[in-house]
Amino acid sequence: MSDKKQVFDLCFLGGTAVTPGGPVQADIGVQDGKITYIGRIDPTQAHQSVECAGLHIFPGVIDSQVHFREPGLTHKEDLAHGMRGAIAGGVTSIFEMPNTDPLTLTKETLNEKLDIASKSAYCNYAFYIGGSAVNIDSLSMLETLPGCCGVKVFMGASTGDLLTDKDHTLRKIFKSGRRRVAVHAEDQDRLKARYQLFKGTDDVKMHPTIRDEEAALKATQRIIKIAKETQRPAHILHITTDAELDVIARHKNLITAEATPQHLTLFAPECYEILGTKAQMNPPIREKTHQAALWRAVNAGIIDTIGSDHAPHTLEEKAKPFPDSPSGMPGVQTLVPVMLHHVNKRRLTMMRALDLMCHAPARVFGLVSKGRLAEGYDADLTIVDMQAKAEVSNTWIESKSGWTPFHGMKVTAWPKMTVINGQISMRDGEILPPRAGKMAAFLP
Repeated sequence: MSDKKQVFDLCFLGGTAVTPGGPVQADIGVQDGKITYIGRIDPTQAHQSVECAGLHIFPGVIDSQVHFREPGLTHKEDLAHGMRGAIAGGVTSIFEMPNTDPLTLTKETLNEKLDIASKSAYCNYAFYIGGSAVNIDSLSMLETLPGCCGVKVFMGASTGDLLTDKDHTLRKIFKSGRRRVAVHAEDQDRLKARYQLFKGTDDVKMHPTIRDEEAALKATQRIIKIAKETQRPAHILHITTDAELDVIARHKNLITAEATPQHLTLFAPECYEILGTKAQMNPPIREKTHQAALWRAVNAGIIDTIGSDHAPHTLEEKAKPFPDSPSGMPGVQTLVPVMLHHVNKRRLTMMRALDLMCHAPARVFGLVSKGRLAEGYDADLTIVDMQAKAEVSNTWIESKSGWTPFHGMKVTAWPKMTVINGQISMRDGEILPPRAGKMAAFLP
C-alpha cells in the first residue's frame, strides 16, 4: 500500500500493468502528469480513480512514422485529424514526416509545424527534418532543435529537394550530425529503370514486381555501407524483404529497423485483388514468403520498432487507375488493435509488442520520459481490453481520408482509454477535452 501521505491527481485501479519486468496486477498513481507510484493504492488517496479490472495498461504507444500532410496537403489529412486518430487508437505520441508543402527542411518550416501542432495537440508530437542536398550544412544544428525527432532521408519514392539518391550526398548528410538517421530505402535508379521496363502496365498487382526486392535490397546495402563508413547509426523504415533482413541482422551495432502492421498483416497478391489500389504503398506489400521472414525478424529482435506509416490519400485519389494512383494508406488508428490482435493470435508475445511499440521507439530516438511504465515517467498510458472482440470499420476512422485497409477485419484487443500526460483523452471511443498533448523532448 502506498504511503498514506501521498495524494494522487488520478489513479488507475485493478488493472494489469505491463511493466518492463512483465505484466503485474497493480494500481498506478499519477501526480502532475507523471507516474508517481505503481503498487497498491487506497482510492481515498486520489482525487479521481478509474476502475481498470480486466484491462491491460501499457505505457503510451509511440508511432514513429506518420504523414499528417499539414501544411499544404490538408484536403487529405491534417494534424488535428491525424492526432484524433492517434488517441482514438491508443497512440499517445507521433513523429511526423517532412514531405509536406513546404518541405520540412529549415528551422522556419519546422517551427511552422510546431505552431500548428501546439493548437491541435490531442497527443504528443515531434517532427523530422528532411535530409537533403540543400540543407546539409545546417543539419547538425537542425537535428538538435526543440521538437525535432531526427533526420529523415528519402533514397527513393520522393521528388524535388527531398529526393536524396546519390551516395556522395548521403555520405555528407551522415557526416553532418550524430543522431540516428531514418531512411526510406529504395534505390531510385532501379525504380526508374523498372517503371520504364513496365511502362503501360495498369495492373496494381504488378506494384511489388515493379518496385521489386532488388530496389529495396540495393538501397539498404548502400545505406549500411555509408553508416559503417561514417559510424553514424541508421534506422531503416518499413522493411519488406527477407534479403534485407539478412543484411541488417549482420549490422545491428549500427542499424535498427522498422516494420509496419500492413506488411505484417496483408500480403500479395490477395490484398491487391481485394483492395485494389487501396493496397498500394511504398515499399510494396509483398508475398507471404516475405511476410513470414518479417515475422521471424520481429521475434528475433532484428526488427526494432513498429510504425504505421500513416500516409492517407482521399478515396477519389486512390480510385485513379494504376500507376497514376498514389501510394500510401491510413494506419495510426489501427496500429494498436491490429498488433495486439497478433499477440492474441500468438504471432508475438505481449512483451515483444511492448518493446516494439513503446520501449524501442523511445530508445532508438532518445525520447525523454516516455515509452515505459515506471515511476518518474510521463503518465502516457494505452489501456486495452485484450479480450474485447471488435470489427475495424471505415466509420470508426478519424482521418480526413475516412477509410482503412483493415475495414471489416475482426480483431480481439481494443483500446479502451488513452491517457496523455495524466489526462484521460479517450475513453470508450469518446475523445475528451482538454487537448493534453505536448511537444516531445529528446536527449541532447
